[in-house]
Amino acid sequence: MNVSVIGRHVELTEAMRRHAEDRVAKFSRYYDGLQNVDIIFDTDGGQGAIEIVATGKRKRVFVAHHRGSDMYANVDQCCHKIEEQLRRHKDRVRDRQGPSHEQTMSPEAPAEQ
Repeated sequence: MNVSVIGRHVELTEAMRRHAEDRVAKFSRYYDGLQNVDIIFDTDGGQGAIEIVATGKRKRVFVAHHRGSDMYANVDQCCHKIEEQLRRHKDRVRDRQGPSHEQTMSPEAPAEQ
C-alpha cells in the first residue's frame, strides 16, 4: 500500500506525518486490497481540513473529509470514517458470497423406517 502525505497551505511537521501514516497503516486489517492512500492536509478559513482518499482494487475509492482546529483530531476522525466505509465494504463482500463449506456439508438426519 502506497501512502502519500501532502500539505497544501500548511507546513507539515514530522510528527503530523508520522501520526497520519500510523493511523492509515491499520486500514489493511479491514481491506487488504488497498493500493494507494492519499492524505491531504489543508487550511481553509483558519481551520485545518483533512481529506483521505483510499484507492483499492477494481477502482474502488473510499473518501473522507473532516474540518476542525486540531489537526491530530481531524486525522483521527477522518480515519474513523474511512474505517467504517472499509468495514461496511468488507461486510457486503462477505455477505455476497454463498454459504460456507460447513453449512453445505451438514450431516443429514437418518431416514425413518
